[in-house]
Amino acid sequence: MKDLGELRYFLGIEFARSKYGILMNQIKYALELISECGLASSKPTNTPLDKNQKLTSLEYDNQFNITDDVEFEDRRIYQRLIGRLLYLAMTRPDISFAVQHLSQFMHAPKKSHYDAAIHVVKYIKRQPRLGLLMSRTKSRKISAFCDADWALCILSRKSITWFGIKIGESLVSWKSKKQNTISRSSAEAEYRSMANTVAELVWLQGLLKELGAQVELPGSTL
Repeated sequence: MKDLGELRYFLGIEFARSKYGILMNQIKYALELISECGLASSKPTNTPLDKNQKLTSLEYDNQFNITDDVEFEDRRIYQRLIGRLLYLAMTRPDISFAVQHLSQFMHAPKKSHYDAAIHVVKYIKRQPRLGLLMSRTKSRKISAFCDADWALCILSRKSITWFGIKIGESLVSWKSKKQNTISRSSAEAEYRSMANTVAELVWLQGLLKELGAQVELPGSTL
């Protein structure tokens, strides 16, 4: 075995230490992605996705005779781009929803899907140094936040669940995922989102218990 000293770079993730904690980012990976897409001199965008843009599949367009969009010429280019964005989302929770939304079109992408993926890269270009801070603040308090839309997906009318879980000041788990079933009301979608969040909390609590780490829940210490 060889001691390589303090961890600074591993599998495309950089680790920077400061008085505030350890910052994990993928700046080198992000800059390589921007350069690979030919966007080094492009103007960055303010949001990962255009909120007014409705992305549909080829099957949906054929069913309703929509002809204002065309199939992307080489789906392997689109699949590679989404794959790289998925890996970048490991330290960029802010693009999780956009990447989740675009990944459902990988089998048959359209030109609009590729343009939307390029829009995400332009958003990354605005602040490529963003990452996750593992705070040095000593806190064993675990907290969770969740939300859900209602029937956002126009293809299936399923809702999207998003949650984030923090231990102290550090974000340790997050997810943006389409729900398995169709919710008949916004309240039902919210309850499903809370159920998914609680399931993740129970799993995380069990993992921390196996590691011998203590966490504080409301009104108790486990």
